[in-house]
Amino acid sequence: MTLELLLNLATALGVGLLIGTERSWSGGDRDGQEMAGIRTFGLAGLFGGLAALSASHFGTPAWIAMFVVLALLTIAGYVIESRTNTDRGMTTEMALLLTFLLGSLAVAESRLLAAAVAVVVALLLSLKARLHGALHKLNEAELSGVLKLLFISVVLLPALPNQGYGPWQAFNPYTTWWMVVLIAGIGFAAYVAIRLLGTRHGLMITALLGGIVSSTAMTITLARLDSGKMRHALAAGLLATSALMFPRVLLEVGVINRTLLPALLAPMLTAGLIYAAGALFYYLRAGQQPDNAAEPPLKNPFELGPALRFAGLLVLILFLVEAAQRGLGDAGVYLIALLSGLTDVDAITLSLANSARTDLAEQVAVRGIFLAALSNSLVKGGLIVFIGGRALAMLTLPFMFSGLLAGLAVLWLL
Repeated sequence: MTLELLLNLATALGVGLLIGTERSWSGGDRDGQEMAGIRTFGLAGLFGGLAALSASHFGTPAWIAMFVVLALLTIAGYVIESRTNTDRGMTTEMALLLTFLLGSLAVAESRLLAAAVAVVVALLLSLKARLHGALHKLNEAELSGVLKLLFISVVLLPALPNQGYGPWQAFNPYTTWWMVVLIAGIGFAAYVAIRLLGTRHGLMITALLGGIVSSTAMTITLARLDSGKMRHALAAGLLATSALMFPRVLLEVGVINRTLLPALLAPMLTAGLIYAAGALFYYLRAGQQPDNAAEPPLKNPFELGPALRFAGLLVLILFLVEAAQRGLGDAGVYLIALLSGLTDVDAITLSLANSARTDLAEQVAVRGIFLAALSNSLVKGGLIVFIGGRALAMLTLPFMFSGLLAGLAVLWLL
């Protein structure tokens, strides 16, 4: 018997002891009448390891026979227990069979994988009270929202072709639907955050995290939540998520072409700080209003309509940008930057920063990057007006325009 085999068998035993400890602790002794405790689970894990060892000598039928024996004993124990306890689940029985499989895995394949899975199983079993509590708090709309979001992201998205169609191959079904999933996912995350943390804190955390992924998608999500009771919180979130665009652009430029940073730093930070000041102002104002965490303002946690409308708008803008680039060629860098910024700041930022390393003047690249950020900000302002309404726009647009104008002034003065 080698040291490797001893370690494998010890892991198989340890897997059973770990899961058995959790079962004994969470299930209670019930006067010593529980079906399977720490010793039973430990033996089941070791039994699985020995079954895998037997299979290497006597073939797979030996392992199958040993598993069937354990399964029959488990079923018999469950039937006997059910006669005295009609409200009994099958968690312990399933865990016992899984322990056997993990014991076999530890000997036959990988003891590290078996140990890792055993930890996950024990953790999952220990979360029974919390999982059941969270499940009972879900209403029909929330459960339906989770299932719909999983359907469009896990089922539909992988099935779409990831290639271009139409004029200039500008329409990519996979990329477009990915934006739909992104917007729907951010909206659902906002709903959960508001439900857990309340309107004020939930919206701000969602805005900050969502802004890292896509500030435009986050703007759409927040703008369609507008209501009089939470308008200040929404304004804070909209300004905060837009403010994140400026440091993100600086980070991208710093990675690609650090020589552009000195010229971009002042205008970008000026605009971003004014946005952030507005976000802080409305965040503090929202704190003066009552916050009801139990009643999220978004009644339906999953709304596909706004996401689909944005996807259609995105496809249209992509065609317009591609047409402008085809018609102008390499001329009009500023115009291309403005057009590209309508849909995405990151792509044009990376392109101009990279081009400035070779044949593009650094000043032109710097101005082009800021103009892209400017046009993207104007798009967000337009989305706030058309989706959020006049009242929400009156709160956010003054700070946005002030930040952009101040940034432009600094850019042209330097």
